[in-house]
Amino acid sequence: METSVSSAAGEARPIAPGTPGDGLVLDPCNYSVPHLDDADQARLGAMIEWFEDRGKKTLKDHDREHRWYSDYLEMQAGQGIFANFLTPARDGGGDPGKRWDTQRICAFNELSAFYGLAYWYTWQVSILGLGPIFQSDNESARRRAADLLADGSIFAFGLSEREHGADIYSTDMVLTPRDGGGYAASGGKYYIGNGNEAGMVSVFGRLDGVEGPDGYAFFAADSQHPNYELIRNVVNSQSYVSQFRLNEYPVRPEDLLHTGPGAFDAALNTVNIGKFNLGFASIGICEHAFWEAITHADARVLYGMKVTDFPHVRQAFTDAFARLAAMKLFADRSIDYMRSASLEDRRYLLFNPLTKMKVTTEGERVIDLLWDVIAAKGFERDMWFEMAARDIRALPKLEGTVHVNMALVLKFMGSYLFNPDPDLEPPRRTLQPGDDEFLFRQGPARGLGKIRFSPWGDAFEPFGGVPNVARFVELAESFRQLLIDAAPDEAQQKDLEYLLTLGELFTLIPYGQLICEQAAHIGLPTDTLDQIFDVLVRDFSAYAAELHGKTSATEAQQAWARSALTKPVVDGERFDSVWQKTRALAGGYEMRP
Repeated sequence: METSVSSAAGEARPIAPGTPGDGLVLDPCNYSVPHLDDADQARLGAMIEWFEDRGKKTLKDHDREHRWYSDYLEMQAGQGIFANFLTPARDGGGDPGKRWDTQRICAFNELSAFYGLAYWYTWQVSILGLGPIFQSDNESARRRAADLLADGSIFAFGLSEREHGADIYSTDMVLTPRDGGGYAASGGKYYIGNGNEAGMVSVFGRLDGVEGPDGYAFFAADSQHPNYELIRNVVNSQSYVSQFRLNEYPVRPEDLLHTGPGAFDAALNTVNIGKFNLGFASIGICEHAFWEAITHADARVLYGMKVTDFPHVRQAFTDAFARLAAMKLFADRSIDYMRSASLEDRRYLLFNPLTKMKVTTEGERVIDLLWDVIAAKGFERDMWFEMAARDIRALPKLEGTVHVNMALVLKFMGSYLFNPDPDLEPPRRTLQPGDDEFLFRQGPARGLGKIRFSPWGDAFEPFGGVPNVARFVELAESFRQLLIDAAPDEAQQKDLEYLLTLGELFTLIPYGQLICEQAAHIGLPTDTLDQIFDVLVRDFSAYAAELHGKTSATEAQQAWARSALTKPVVDGERFDSVWQKTRALAGGYEMRP
């Protein structure tokens, strides 16, 4: 039953039969990322040892006490993690270890969140803070940022405001010209991570008296300057998510990063860089929670039976593993689209918000499935799971809500489904070390309708013999036909509540595409792939039922929805095979006490 699929190049690279979790679940005891160089593997290995030496009790105590993680920041500075991983080659002074390499950045995303979201968060908001700086032509500011990174500093992104949220059209941070040159900046920012200790804070504002896009500006501020007023931490957390105010803050010419429309583009392109990380953080959280949940359940006996022998428990764990595997397959493949991006190939602008939106919401579902099994155990103060259940909720809500990202994804639906480029190939794998410098010159944030994709069906063709992949493709084709025969009318196109469900249906297709592409690359066993698509077929049917119930759904759309209610292909042998690989994770890892 556990045969493997072939790689895209036709080379068979099977995962060993019976490997627990198909080797997809991060295991700190046997951590290896072969495509990273030795120095980076050593850095990440040292980070694992640092966490494990501290142990779960200390980690949980610090979380409960909301203790600022200065010891963690000292560790990363000593290892040179932020300095090497977050300095683009252009600003690395010729050091080959300093480059913006999305592969190793995502490895760090996953590993840091595996131990706690706060440790990932200080890195994440540093990435956001660095975005406008490294996109700037201001060499002095870029050099200052590189020097601060080398010293172990963290960074912050001053975009959001209390009254306006992240609505960059309505900023109240005003820069007033000063006699003798430069500006004085006054205004408040809210929900700004690292705002307590950031060496540089990239602050978005507007030039006094200049209307429209020409008035936008980005500048760098120092969180320790006397005119920088730190007001408070606005969250009840170990992380410091600040409210601050600038009071006639002196902005020198060397502090100015962007003005005019370029400042607007820098804001959006920075979010493009940063929001991609959220999916990998969700994966890391789910992996640690999975180890803890399966180990607990498999060691527990109730009513004379092992908990993991109950059919509903086996179903919950198998579904959780299938969802987690799908998250990781999709996200890992989406890295290739990010790293191969150029002004001529901007397909990443679809797969990037999907990594942020779809992977993080799937993470919530994985935690809920695990929690349904371990029940009250998930609340206990000594369980790492208690942190996971809380923190997994944050990721869909950061760097743009699910609704905002779904609205973006919908902009690609017509081009993706109806106007593919038959000559456009999927990107090659990008495991080799490299500097992804295009991310700092993405250009104006427009022209999305002109982006073309390779034919989506091509990714599914090699797996036509996998029963639930074949059934999913039938559903995807029927959805495409729905948009031809009963497309949303003018009113429905303005009804966001209706469009969100339509978007969920569409999202499943590119999600499945990249899962298949990555499955081919790694030689994923077909039983696992079939089980993943068993889940996706059920999800498709659930969203079709939801569309049927929409107030504005037409009779034709309701008829389609009824026809799309489809049962996945049932195969007890396949389910048992995947369940055994899932159950084999029990006892494989437990954080040191």
